[in-house]
Amino acid sequence: AEHQHARYNPLRDDWVLVSAHRVKRPWQGQLEKPPPEDVPRWDPNNPLCPGATRANGEVNPQYEGTFVFPNDFPALQPDAPEPDDSDHPLFRAAPARGVCKVMCFHPWSDLTLPLMSLPEIRAVIDAWAELATELGASYPWVQIFENKGAMMGCSNPHPHCQVWASSFLPNEARLEDRTQRQHLSQHGVPMLLEYAEQEARRKERLVVENADWLVVVPYWATWPYQTLLLPRRHVCRLQDLSDSERDNLASIMQRLLIKYDNLFEVSFPYSMGWHGAPTGPYLEEDCRHWQLHAHYYPPLLRSATVRKFMVGYEMLAQAQRDLTPEQAAERLRSLPEVHYKKRAE
Repeated sequence: AEHQHARYNPLRDDWVLVSAHRVKRPWQGQLEKPPPEDVPRWDPNNPLCPGATRANGEVNPQYEGTFVFPNDFPALQPDAPEPDDSDHPLFRAAPARGVCKVMCFHPWSDLTLPLMSLPEIRAVIDAWAELATELGASYPWVQIFENKGAMMGCSNPHPHCQVWASSFLPNEARLEDRTQRQHLSQHGVPMLLEYAEQEARRKERLVVENADWLVVVPYWATWPYQTLLLPRRHVCRLQDLSDSERDNLASIMQRLLIKYDNLFEVSFPYSMGWHGAPTGPYLEEDCRHWQLHAHYYPPLLRSATVRKFMVGYEMLAQAQRDLTPEQAAERLRSLPEVHYKKRAE
């Protein structure tokens, strides 16, 4: 807790430097602006709102729950041409095709996931599973991810996520596939199933738990309040979850995200994403080494205005963090589970 040391991340096969004493240093760096609190519930000029016109001229329906539509500015398209053959091994290119979708969580722009009801969050989970099944029928990888807050590059405050399906396994997926496969081969148990059992027993990095799920600040966490959301049973893909597991997932997501908001009493920015076994042609293969999980990567370090920057040593050497995962977990664990905006109600 007091002295620097390195911790191994078996999921990424790399190391993180933990330097807990650095959190005591005075801060004279950049201060961020807290997110706006006055987001209008409905704005005709917001392209994600019900009834609004998007950039391509299409008008959104008057949706009342979740709403999925093709991204108007997709990073992947299904009909991209083949790249030219390379004339040298140092200049290789490969085909990259896919589809990109946007999913609005709720018709109201001022309602984030922690402020939504459990049935509304469950509807989001069901829509995620539906998209994972639909796109995963043909694409090897379906990446569901949410960027929340301008600090994480989110260009629109309306509660939404993105779903990108690709004709290839992205770098993080290939890396996690290799490390989990190796762990199962060497130890006879899926890595993250064993890890969840260990963390449930040790409890020092546990944030919240219920009958089907637990959330921990992982032993190897890089971001200050990074968390890992894990199922208790062996499950490979989001679409494989039972009804009760989906209900308990909605509950534990709400509890975690309320704690995040309560930490600095601000709508907490983060990037989150689901990782599960590959799909498409991999549906016919043995993927027992995979365990479904979600990563949450929040940047805030000391307050609503002080963030952790991944620069310098982190970019050129290896990841480094200033407070221990145990300290971060204790702070999150001790926070109330009633949202700060609702305490006066």
